[in-house]
Amino acid sequence: MLEERIRFKSLMDKVTDPDTACRHIQDGTNVFISGFTAGYPKLIPKALVRRAEAGERFKINLFAGASTGDAVDGVLAQAGLVAWRRPYMSNRIMRKAINQARIRFKDDHLSRLSAQVRDGGLGEAHVAVVEAAGITEKGHLIPTMSVGNTPTYVREAQKIIIEISSEPTALEGIHDIYIPEDPPYRMPIPIYRAGDRIGKPFIEMDPDKVVAILSSQEEDSCAVFNKPGEAPRKIAEHILDFVAHEIRKDRMPPGLPWQSGVGDVANAVLSGFVEDDFFQCIDIYSEVLQDAVLDLIDLGKVKAASGSAMTLSHRARERFFNELYRYREKIVLRPVEISNSPEVVRRLGVIAINTAIEVDIYGQVNSTHLMGSQLMNGIGGSGDFIRNGAVSFIVTPSTAKGGKISAIVPMVSHVDHSEHSVDVVVTEYGLVDTRPLTPRQVAEAVIKKCAHPDYRDLLWDYYQRAIRTSGGHEPHILSDAFAFHERYMATGDMRVG
Repeated sequence: MLEERIRFKSLMDKVTDPDTACRHIQDGTNVFISGFTAGYPKLIPKALVRRAEAGERFKINLFAGASTGDAVDGVLAQAGLVAWRRPYMSNRIMRKAINQARIRFKDDHLSRLSAQVRDGGLGEAHVAVVEAAGITEKGHLIPTMSVGNTPTYVREAQKIIIEISSEPTALEGIHDIYIPEDPPYRMPIPIYRAGDRIGKPFIEMDPDKVVAILSSQEEDSCAVFNKPGEAPRKIAEHILDFVAHEIRKDRMPPGLPWQSGVGDVANAVLSGFVEDDFFQCIDIYSEVLQDAVLDLIDLGKVKAASGSAMTLSHRARERFFNELYRYREKIVLRPVEISNSPEVVRRLGVIAINTAIEVDIYGQVNSTHLMGSQLMNGIGGSGDFIRNGAVSFIVTPSTAKGGKISAIVPMVSHVDHSEHSVDVVVTEYGLVDTRPLTPRQVAEAVIKKCAHPDYRDLLWDYYQRAIRTSGGHEPHILSDAFAFHERYMATGDMRVG
């Protein structure tokens, strides 16, 4: 019952319908929404689309925590209602509009966006549209399956629209909401272990800002996780073997927390802990928690799992809600500026694992653009962890498109992470620790150990010719490096649409 979820009773007067509530959003409104792969509003976007279908012409500027579901990015992009989108998205329809310059998009490091909102760098926070499991007796918000940037959005917004979800109110207590002071008054963030709780279990809110409350039965779109294939499993084996070897050799202390991005490789790495006897019990300090985290908790292999959101399959979601009382003891969901805080990541000594579209022979990484031009998603939180992790792994299968494209290239077509941030490059064929190597040694090792055998001769020929014709610290033949990418354009495999 809605009455049970809205414990600040005077706010019951704000309960209304989506079509009425969305009238607070007009042409040019800066709309700041909850959501970080989960926990995004579902009713207001549909209401905005209905207005557009009725003939009203308007566009909004949309700010989220990171990616949302098709119920936000997809429907709004399809209706042509988005002028600006920040910071990260993974929706195919919106991606096409961004690449066609019909939507303006600015990529951001996720840890920095909240501070930019607070200092006014992104303009006025006109309206916050947020999903919540409930409202406390003092008028504060209980988030659902993500936190993201919502605490700052709620604090800074001029108006707040709340979609009360049907998700279990037992989520109350799993969140740890802490907004740091801004420079020059910022104090250290007092997190010393992944499971430390330093804030409050709710998002503080001024009830006077609430202009509408909606009752929602809509669910997040659930992730689909396939059983990891051979390449992700091999990559996971390389990483776990390497870390275990480094610990045995006293080059890495035991007990460092782990971070892993979203996807097959991330799940493969976490699943690898299930049968690995060396790693008995781990801490996770990441941004998105997936199915494999629940498996590890069930086996007693996780001391604490910290993130900003949970992205679960249908099956895992049901299991999570049925046993929330148990998972809540191990899981902490924080604002993304805390989960991804460079200072905390560096101080805790996080082992960071993130994926790439392509990696060049010297260790530069492209994780966002195909052919250097076509945006795929965004940098997300990868830079927060790669630059600051105790050891930073960049992982990718050695080829894409059924082997037609090498993921190891002479020179990346777009640089998201430079060689100076990348410690270890991993594909299913092998692993190269770049830290003790010169750039030329890195190139030789990456070609021999990480590149697919079908492409090693081609890459080696390029490297040797670059040494002869250009020389230098990192030999390159620019025309040939670009030609390596252009050879795929004729197939159409690299086009985005």
